[in-house]
Amino acid sequence: MILFTPGLLLLLLLALSGCFSEVVDDFLNKCPQFFANPGKTVCTPTVFPDKNRYKKICQSLYEEQGVYVYEYATLYDTANKIPVYSAYKFEGLMGCKRNNNWFIEPQLDKPDAEGTMKLDNNGALLSNQAVNIDYFNSGYHRGHLAPVLHARSKNCSNATFTLTNAAPQNGSFNSGKWRVTEAKVAKILEEKCAENSRYIVTGVVPGTKKINNRVRIPSFFWTAYICLDNNQKVTTAGAFLGKNRNDIEVSELNISSLESRHLFLYLLCMLIIFFFFYSGCKSILVIKNTISM
Repeated sequence: MILFTPGLLLLLLLALSGCFSEVVDDFLNKCPQFFANPGKTVCTPTVFPDKNRYKKICQSLYEEQGVYVYEYATLYDTANKIPVYSAYKFEGLMGCKRNNNWFIEPQLDKPDAEGTMKLDNNGALLSNQAVNIDYFNSGYHRGHLAPVLHARSKNCSNATFTLTNAAPQNGSFNSGKWRVTEAKVAKILEEKCAENSRYIVTGVVPGTKKINNRVRIPSFFWTAYICLDNNQKVTTAGAFLGKNRNDIEVSELNISSLESRHLFLYLLCMLIIFFFFYSGCKSILVIKNTISM
């Protein structure tokens, strides 16, 4: 059983505020539905002040009667050419099949471009994002942050195949322990939060190396989840952290039983989560009241 102190729950709440794609100025105005609202206060992620480098994307693959249908949200780092995180609302396991077509976000390189994903099929390198050729012969998978397994529909599943939702991931880790972790998170949410609103945010910690001398390889992948009842109070929350290496065990972040050898990883992940999301919360007092014990 996972045990949480108020401090840990606060950090997780700050992290979890959650397919055509559109670069937007404000998640709250365009796609707030992917972020948790504990205490009826939406906690949208804080982004770094460099708006030229860090881009907010409401991900979508199609329009419906002239309106973009958003599937999840991504904060993208155009310098490292990987996402910082993707956030979404979990609505159950739909069994969507995988798509082999990968997309890019035209607006990252041409701000006046149409706000829809485009297939990456011309082989050209782009200045502000990764492309398929970056991954060829690299030895790394295009590792999903918002995964196919958690997609709420076929359109959403297809929309996860954008390179703005992927980062270089060790192949055995992606196909092994991390895939198991994605399934474990889904099982927790299905069993413990079936009647609740369920949000997930998955992100990376940038490493020191690159593929194709362009795309930063993450040192860690992390994911966190939260469930809110009808009164927007927390019922369940948790997080996992895994090193981006050959099928390394993924650590479940748990203050009460955390081994000392995992303490650095835990603190690193919590620091990253806290730093990304802290100032995005409109009212910390509301959150503190929500998680008070």
